[in-house]
Amino acid sequence: MARRNTYREDEVLETPFDFHHLLRASVYIKKYTGKMILALCLSAVGGIMALFGPMLTQKALDEAIPAKDMHMLITLVLILVGAYAISVIFTTVRSRIMVRVGQSIIYDIRKDLFAHLQKLSFQYYDDRPHGKILIRVVNYVNSVSDMLSNGLINVVLEILNLVFIVIFMFLVDVKLSLVVMAGVPILAVFMLYIKKRQRKAWQMVSNKNSNLNAYLQENIVGARITQIFVREDENSETFGILSDRCRQAWMQAVKFSNLVWPGIDNISVLVRAAVFIVGLLVMGPENVKLGVIVAITSYASRFWQPIMNLGNIFNNFINNIAYLERIFETLDEPVTVDDAEDAVEMPPIKGQVTFEHVTFAYEEGKDVLNDLSFTVQPGESVALVGPTGAGKSTIVNLISRFYNVNGGRVLIDGQDISQVTLESLRSQMGIMLQDSFIFSGTIEDNIRYGKLDATMDEIKKASKTVCADGFISRMQDGYSTEVKERGSLLSQGQKQLISFARTLLSDPSILVLDEATSSIDVQTERALQQGLNAMLQGRTSFIIAHRLSTIKNCDKIMYIDQGGIMECGTHEELMAKRGYYYKLYTTQMEDIA
Repeated sequence: MARRNTYREDEVLETPFDFHHLLRASVYIKKYTGKMILALCLSAVGGIMALFGPMLTQKALDEAIPAKDMHMLITLVLILVGAYAISVIFTTVRSRIMVRVGQSIIYDIRKDLFAHLQKLSFQYYDDRPHGKILIRVVNYVNSVSDMLSNGLINVVLEILNLVFIVIFMFLVDVKLSLVVMAGVPILAVFMLYIKKRQRKAWQMVSNKNSNLNAYLQENIVGARITQIFVREDENSETFGILSDRCRQAWMQAVKFSNLVWPGIDNISVLVRAAVFIVGLLVMGPENVKLGVIVAITSYASRFWQPIMNLGNIFNNFINNIAYLERIFETLDEPVTVDDAEDAVEMPPIKGQVTFEHVTFAYEEGKDVLNDLSFTVQPGESVALVGPTGAGKSTIVNLISRFYNVNGGRVLIDGQDISQVTLESLRSQMGIMLQDSFIFSGTIEDNIRYGKLDATMDEIKKASKTVCADGFISRMQDGYSTEVKERGSLLSQGQKQLISFARTLLSDPSILVLDEATSSIDVQTERALQQGLNAMLQGRTSFIIAHRLSTIKNCDKIMYIDQGGIMECGTHEELMAKRGYYYKLYTTQMEDIA
């Protein structure tokens, strides 16, 4: 079942590429226009210098050598060497300029992508494999940067080069130049034939690579689960199939790409052969000198070189257009949870939380919460209990406005939270989710993440309050201990205690604990309870806990199910009702016993 779903992860091919994408990309090019124009001018001058070669060769063959004029021959050679020297120098300088421009464009696009991804809602990340997001920020941006810098300049440069070659060629001989130009219609038909097929093939490569990257990232993160369930062989088989699909898509795309330059090269050879045939057999040696034929064939070779280069550039554009589309697709992803246009700063929170007829669904037509209403007074501690999937985590996520409600309102201190800035709202809230995420870096850095200007004394105080100081101090480097990605060197319980310290350090007005002690042993949890009581003191708090014994002292317990509140009261009141909570609590106590 899992493997079949993985196979269906191919992204739908987008609508045909239009010029609008390049116009949008010009935003990243405009700030480097000056440098790009300078690079273009240097390349143009260098190209023109190189074009004097065949003309100078013609003069040497037809005039200097037959007349045995050594002075003229040496002069022509010196001019030729000087022209090529200028061409090489200008081309080298241009190359260095464009390397800087290309890297700057990479930086700008990647910065905008990352900034946009930071604003996207939880829903965006819920719906997409993280590997597919990652490949857009890293691989795709690298691929399109050269197209947006060197690619665009080279298009203009090769067109100018082509124009100058034609001018120089016609200055040498008009009739033979027309023979060279006769190959252009043949090339046009060939390129039109291959264009559509090539673009679709490279889009398919983009899709297959994206699927492979997503599967690879998922399996690296889930390596432990793979080994626990002995899924190595099955996963290797799936990876092999996805890799083979990448290989097949690549080979299909390369097949079309490899037709471009041989096609142009063959047309070039035929045209040069036609020049010799027309020049020597049709026009005759008495009408055309050897130097003219040599110059025209040289220009003919150069005439097809920019066309071949344009074909390669076109090839590169086709290869990268799919990536450019994916980048803009990500940048166009709407920020569904954002500040309203007239959003105001949230005043210091006192702690009253009100749900007014709130309705919410992750998927249309499947309400998780339906017309939910309740009010929590400042300083109250509220426990949310109920079956899995009932909407407990959804409620606390809506308080923090990680999702927008589909109907109704969520108010804090009477203020609709959809009308305040997210920063002013979330900066006054402390949230511990089920997944205690630990960043790469030191333990100190992870705790300070909740308050960047915190002193070491404040960090240690918060850690002692939540019983984390003991195990941290026993580590070789204490608070300076480096933890790897996702805290791989720490136990789940240690991660949760560090997350507790991080949350406490931020000094929130509203505290949300979503299964915050699920990975902590009972003994540590009992020791932690004193610290938790200190955290809860004077703060409005919402607690979701698997072990019901830990929430007995909450001011209010809500039993959530069927999209609403089935029961609400203190532990004693709900036990006396002998309803939903009573059954849940007694069942858990019997299981423990």
